[in-house]
Amino acid sequence: MKRLSQISSLLTLTLAFTALQAAENYEPPRTEYGKPDLQGFWTNASLTTMQRPERYDELGLVIPDEDLAALTANHHQNVRQATDDGLVQGELLDGSDLGEGRGYNAFWVDPGTQFGRVKGEYRTSWITYPESGRVPYSEEGTAMRRARFTSSRNDGPEGRALGERCLIGFGSTGGPPMNNVLYNNLYQIVQTEDYVMIMVEMVHDARIIPIDKEHRPDEFKQWLGDSVAHWEGDTLVVETINLHPQQIPSNSAPITDQGRIVERFSRYSDDQILYEFEVNDPVYYTQSWGGAMSFNTTDTKPYEYACHEGNYGLVGILAGARRDEVAVEAE
Repeated sequence: MKRLSQISSLLTLTLAFTALQAAENYEPPRTEYGKPDLQGFWTNASLTTMQRPERYDELGLVIPDEDLAALTANHHQNVRQATDDGLVQGELLDGSDLGEGRGYNAFWVDPGTQFGRVKGEYRTSWITYPESGRVPYSEEGTAMRRARFTSSRNDGPEGRALGERCLIGFGSTGGPPMNNVLYNNLYQIVQTEDYVMIMVEMVHDARIIPIDKEHRPDEFKQWLGDSVAHWEGDTLVVETINLHPQQIPSNSAPITDQGRIVERFSRYSDDQILYEFEVNDPVYYTQSWGGAMSFNTTDTKPYEYACHEGNYGLVGILAGARRDEVAVEAE
């Protein structure tokens, strides 16, 4: 048995090395102006999350092949428990959940079926540094984030989350960095010689990024930040500064006016784009941090995201808050 285990480990290492060699020698399809063609429909749906859950601390960044099946099955159970109907995609409803509502039932929840595979390795987190796999918030950064969660959010619609108000996608799906969430994890990339456009399925955010242009004046602080791009060999490098002030607290990588986020897009294979990111801000963090994920090609097309069509959630939240205020005044 020991010899079989050694042979299996050797075979795994050989396959990983072969895949790495193939990636290094990969010649990407190119546009008519000679740059790697990033266009098409892509998804970052995955069981891997931005930060490493504590239960994976002993594993570190890479999931061993012998643990992959068990961890995947366990994670699917966690996803099942996060849905309103206690099901997973593909299972049929019996109607027993109707009394609880179907806001987040399994039909809509689509986080992916496997952990993220980056450079042939299955990962426990997108963050690769620091080694903890977690965002290295400073004391000041932690205090600023805590202030956001303790402030009143029911005074009016402006206090509610941006995703609830259908302004930008929740969970930093539009980025930067572009993060995966429970559903709507599709992206469409369109590029010309002078621009790249990334359409995000969640709320249909659109990042229109000029290539070889200067940043806008600092007074312009738009949703998803001010992004400009340039090519470094076959890698598209995108630098973002000046996030919209309302986006900063909820972004997966909040930054102040002193910060910047750099993203790198490289065709890794016919089926994958290697997406790398680095975050720098001396106020929010104790050090620079970053990581990598894969965007995988897909034949699925994005859904229309009619965010507030038939959605009375925001009205109900604010109406409930007003009723609570009336009850308190009446006491």
